[in-house]
Amino acid sequence: MAVRLRLTRVGAKKNPIWRIVAADQRSPRDGRNIEILGQYNPQTQPSTITVDEDRVRDWLAKGAVPSDQVRKLLRTQGIETAGSR
Repeated sequence: MAVRLRLTRVGAKKNPIWRIVAADQRSPRDGRNIEILGQYNPQTQPSTITVDEDRVRDWLAKGAVPSDQVRKLLRTQGIETAGSR
């Protein structure tokens, strides 16, 4: 099972809030996830990003691959991933 760190959409219509989750890459975007790792709210000024850093590092050590957007969010939080560009 390939695990991916990615965003899933929650929140109201026209008011998106995104969760950072660990999920099987085969599951749909808003489908089943393994663990919720944080939250991203682009509606606030500045954008609010909360991440459980220990759990993210644990998943990265286990071989989870972050999506491009999650990689950017983690970089802004000071968490470097192996595949950083």
